[in-house]
Amino acid sequence: MTSSSEIARDLLPAETEAALARAADSTARHDALFSRRAANIKQSAVRDVFDISIRPGLVSLAGGSPYLKSLPLEELGRTAQTIIAEHGLVALQYGGGQGMEELRQLVCEVMAAEGIEGAVPEDIVITTGSQSAQDVAAKVFCDPGDVILCEDPTYVGALNTFEAYEVDVVSIAMDDDGLIPDELERTIDELEAQGRSIKMLYTIPSFNNPSGITLAAERRQRVVDICKAHGILVLEDNPYGMLRFDGEPLKPLRADNPDDVIYLGSFSKIFAPGVRLGWALVPKHLYRRFYLACEAVVLCPSPLTQMLVSAYLTDYDWQGHLHSMRELYRQRCDAMLGALAEEFPEGVHWTTPDGGFFVWVTLPEGIDTYPLLYTAIEAGVVFIPGAAFTPSDEPSNKLRLAFSAVSPEDIVEGVQRLAPILRAAISELDA
Repeated sequence: MTSSSEIARDLLPAETEAALARAADSTARHDALFSRRAANIKQSAVRDVFDISIRPGLVSLAGGSPYLKSLPLEELGRTAQTIIAEHGLVALQYGGGQGMEELRQLVCEVMAAEGIEGAVPEDIVITTGSQSAQDVAAKVFCDPGDVILCEDPTYVGALNTFEAYEVDVVSIAMDDDGLIPDELERTIDELEAQGRSIKMLYTIPSFNNPSGITLAAERRQRVVDICKAHGILVLEDNPYGMLRFDGEPLKPLRADNPDDVIYLGSFSKIFAPGVRLGWALVPKHLYRRFYLACEAVVLCPSPLTQMLVSAYLTDYDWQGHLHSMRELYRQRCDAMLGALAEEFPEGVHWTTPDGGFFVWVTLPEGIDTYPLLYTAIEAGVVFIPGAAFTPSDEPSNKLRLAFSAVSPEDIVEGVQRLAPILRAAISELDA
């Protein structure tokens, strides 16, 4: 299988590649200093392709970025100016490791809008995005060789984080209703029969990244009950939960299970990723060590960005803005689904998400979507190959398309550029 780093390297200018080769020769003497853990730190295919996708003329259906142009940027600029001018000695100073009391209280209100009632600020840690909370969870709960269960497919950033801690990530099959409880139970039984130590189930139950699939309401409590019966923590990552196109968000797993679920939220999708803020709602009996581990990594989350986010949640109609964003994302999703139905060849299938940013495309068995990325870039369109989203080293016949940050017109154009490439791959397979 072609790796993401190989793809990125092949796309470098010759002089840059030569400079990298010289640097590699001069630093090889330090290779023996790397820890065993460092060998598990992998280059992210998403980040590689993100760097490529900013080239002029390319239609990027790769990056899962929120649409930011409708934010009140001038007003937010004045808010930031006011924060620094009037509260600069706080905003620009060190802060508490848990995060500011005001923001943690506001996070409780955000979660109440998602369906989590009764959360208190004392159980919340403000984090540098939910990514850092995933890192802390693996550090606090897992020893090398422990098992973390996850959906298949799942978020590439979580895979990279867990593998860096020498954890074995074992995937559980999904269908159109999300993670399959019977498969979860069967896998746990098999691993326990082998004497394996299973620490966590990592799940993105609402609009899974990359598949866009949502765990059905009737499955949610059963998934938690299965894990609870086996002493397994649930790490619920819910950055897209409030981006349901129609209706209310599905109740998070944490809502009825305060002692058995660590809940991760993020401002990246409901405000802006550049503030780099998220949060963890941690069971009381696990809170202290989790919080101390967070503090050991970042010392404190940025007071300046915390104050900006607090101002956004109190002084702006953030829920009204979120409502308009859900409608925009729904329109873009519809544009993508319509273009796929119009342009993609027979034998290609895809998911139909109810929210979030992504559509998951499945090609016929025997096609590896990694090599297709080269051809797609030459044709002016970028996607993420499916192999990035699974712990398996096997080739994948799947790919992820993102519609969130692309206009409907560009979505259609991108799909039109991609369709002949898939058609040719299927023809080769049949030849």
